[in-house]
Amino acid sequence: MSTTTHGTTPGARGDSPRGLRPAMHPAPGRLAGALLARCDEAFRHGPLGGAAAALLLAGAGILLTGTPALTQSTTNCRSVDGIDKEVCVVSGRITSDMTWGNGSYWVLRGAVFVESPARLTIDAGTEIFGEFATNGTLIIARGARILANGTAGAPIVFSSDQPIGERGRADWGGLIINGRAPLNVPGGEAVGEGDTGTYGGSDPADDSGHLRYVRVEFAGTEFSPDNELNGIAFQGVGSNTEVDHVMVKYNKDDGLEFFGGTVQVKHVVLQGIADDSVDWTDGWTGKGQFIIVMQSGDDADQGIEADNNGDNNNLTPRSNPTLYNLTLIGDPDTDEGSESDIGMLLREGTSATIRNFIVLGFKEASIDIDHTATYDQVDNGSLTLGSGIIHGNCIVSGCDGQFRPDSDDGARTDEGETATMDIVTDSPNVSFVDPMLADPYNLSSPDYRPAATSPALNGTVTAAMPPMNDTFIETADFIGAVGPAGGGKDTWWQGWTDFATN
Repeated sequence: MSTTTHGTTPGARGDSPRGLRPAMHPAPGRLAGALLARCDEAFRHGPLGGAAAALLLAGAGILLTGTPALTQSTTNCRSVDGIDKEVCVVSGRITSDMTWGNGSYWVLRGAVFVESPARLTIDAGTEIFGEFATNGTLIIARGARILANGTAGAPIVFSSDQPIGERGRADWGGLIINGRAPLNVPGGEAVGEGDTGTYGGSDPADDSGHLRYVRVEFAGTEFSPDNELNGIAFQGVGSNTEVDHVMVKYNKDDGLEFFGGTVQVKHVVLQGIADDSVDWTDGWTGKGQFIIVMQSGDDADQGIEADNNGDNNNLTPRSNPTLYNLTLIGDPDTDEGSESDIGMLLREGTSATIRNFIVLGFKEASIDIDHTATYDQVDNGSLTLGSGIIHGNCIVSGCDGQFRPDSDDGARTDEGETATMDIVTDSPNVSFVDPMLADPYNLSSPDYRPAATSPALNGTVTAAMPPMNDTFIETADFIGAVGPAGGGKDTWWQGWTDFATN
């Protein structure tokens, strides 16, 4: 999590005892109008038909009656005249197995904890709405599991309860998963930001469940000044947790953040994230493949911000993920805003293996390596890059090609050692050519596919093969997250995703 200030979060309020903002309902007249406006829009254009509209009509009944139509028990469901499904408001702590079905609309009221050993099963096509007024947030405790069973045709959607067209970053909290996998913090355990639970332990194979075809939208509420929740926070999550086909869009803080752990992710889309699209720290040693980042210049930092440990850059286990097939797209258009900084910022002692990547359109630099402990990982072969395409980055003053040398680079150069630009340039099969993506900067209707003649596909840049005996990383003979037409990896990001910007 970065502490860079990007302005006041709309609707920000003071802290509650749990670190999340206390309930404060909007004025009834304004709320009713907003709900009805979204209702009409949702019926006509909503991605799941009348579902969002139905929820909001029910929400209007809940909030505007002047009496507690729904109590503050863990779950309370009711039918509403004219609504095709019941509405279930969930609050408090879930302590036994529970299923959220697509026959209801589910509302997160405040911080909702799933406690060990409970399992929360979510059926395909289910919509869950974080309540704006109470900063609805879903937190999976250590020992609990989330079993999110979305499909390509019926994804699970966590979204804002605000009117379509008025939704925005920080409308609600987000999804937080705590596990028992190792961290490198002293004592091996930590407490999540905003008091979102204890995480960490000694089980690298810990299982927190699975996320399959899941979208998390318009989350990242601010719980203290300059501190917001991530879209999905993986806090000490283990390698037996499955994460496959996940989208996070328009989150106020990071899209995905990994606090230690060993979790592995595949087929990820991150759109319009206000801080870092991917962030890791505290000893993450997991894996990722087929990851798309698409930033918006109105509010964005790094495509990847990678740390080992900010207090002691050499704590172990050292952050050392393996990442293959990344398409990192910044926003070079200054008319859209001055942000979207660095494609990859590798710092604070992290190691990593990064292969088959595209870095395109970041304003400040394509790649930057900071801190002595990080350069030490380059020197000992633990931080390596290979098989990449870099193009169209660094449009601010002080650029040297695709890079912007800083004081860390200067110190290396003064000592006769290799700095960022030379490290990247000398990495195997890295080329500075146009990847020829179809429409990478179109926020509302992007097309990440390379042209048939793209150097990402035609062998101009040789793709790296998976590490020997690796059972997670798939063979992909192309650069970036999207493969050639008809090859099975050209449309994986379509259908279950949604690119509406508000």
